[in-house]
Amino acid sequence: QVQLVESGGGLVQAGGSLRLSCVASRSPFSINAMGWYRQAPGKQRELVATITSGGSTKLADSVKGRFTISRDNAKNTVYLQMNSLKPEDTAVYYCNVEFLGPITRFSSWGQGTQVTVSS
Repeated sequence: QVQLVESGGGLVQAGGSLRLSCVASRSPFSINAMGWYRQAPGKQRELVATITSGGSTKLADSVKGRFTISRDNAKNTVYLQMNSLKPEDTAVYYCNVEFLGPITRFSSWGQGTQVTVSS
């Protein structure tokens, strides 16, 4: 059974940094795209950043220049480096991993990690 384990969230002051990690363990399948989403209270879940198996990245306009997504394929891990954090970045951050099964592809979600930025 595929398991995604996230870590790195916490409380930080505005202007600070955090690094989120998400490890895909117990996976017999190849990993395709990996990404991070976030959901603030009362809002819909939104895309933060994605990275393909080839390393191409896509970031939401609101985090460009501040966040960086990267991955370590040998460790089945995706990272989100968050710099110059703002109070509006406060949310639960979820990783999403797309797997290539024998017949089809499917995605799984992590359990979420809270990021709180104080002003």
